[in-house]
Amino acid sequence: MSFTAGTVEISLSGGYRRIADFLELTKPRVSLMVLVTTFVGYYLGSDSAPGYSRLVATLIGTALASGGTLALNQFLERRSDALMERTRRRPLPEGRIQPAEALLFGAAVAAAGLVVLAVAVNSVSVLVTAAIVASYLFVYTPLKQKSSLCGIIGAVPGALPPVIGWTAARGELGVGAWVLFAILFLWQIPHTLAIASLYRDDFSRAGIRFLPIVEPDGRSTGRQIIEHCLALLAVSLLPTLIGMTGALYFVAALVLGGGLLSYGIRLAMTRTSTAARRLLFASLIYLPVLLVVMALDRMPSFLW
Repeated sequence: MSFTAGTVEISLSGGYRRIADFLELTKPRVSLMVLVTTFVGYYLGSDSAPGYSRLVATLIGTALASGGTLALNQFLERRSDALMERTRRRPLPEGRIQPAEALLFGAAVAAAGLVVLAVAVNSVSVLVTAAIVASYLFVYTPLKQKSSLCGIIGAVPGALPPVIGWTAARGELGVGAWVLFAILFLWQIPHTLAIASLYRDDFSRAGIRFLPIVEPDGRSTGRQIIEHCLALLAVSLLPTLIGMTGALYFVAALVLGGGLLSYGIRLAMTRTSTAARRLLFASLIYLPVLLVVMALDRMPSFLW
């Protein structure tokens, strides 16, 4: 009796672990941020009360496409992940999931996301999502081993999720969609460079050629951080200037952008791990707060 109970317990434990490992392939925290930015794009793109069924379908389709793409990314990068301390315990490097399983899982989940968007949303959102999947997997991922331009190129698919939301709500692109894209694009550069500065040795072991790895003295890295923080500060004010948001958002964007710029300047001047960590933390605070304020300042007209 006790032997049978123990066998069942072990079997269930193993089953839960397998589910957790496949879930880990989808990078839930990254996928959650994708969903937040998609929701904000939908929210701001809606001229009146939203179609909630379409919003739910958009989020489900985006979640599946994002999770599948990130799983395929881990399949493609399984060898380099095994060389880095921060990623070597992922399911593929540790052998808890086999490469063929990850490939099949990622492809099926990403395809399911595209099908949901095609059936329940619209063709424009499908095209934007497909562009994210293709550029992330077949341009950005291989470029990481070849050129420091990977940071710039990778910011393109990373900035498109709010465009999915916008096109899902409106069925077309617009100035607002491109403003949201520009904010996400510019934010990613200091964010990514802070990560690369902080984990320089790890990325170097894996042959990943972010700018701080190929240019160890940090001058170009610091210059790019400051330039993109300045550009982000300016572009982040556009939602108010084009009538998407009000004065509250304008003030918040000014304060948040100034704060992020100050941390960027500090990293450019000191080039220390402490400064990189602080910039990374500031960037992680900046984006969600900016998006929340953007949504709140849009709320009155959104509810009409």
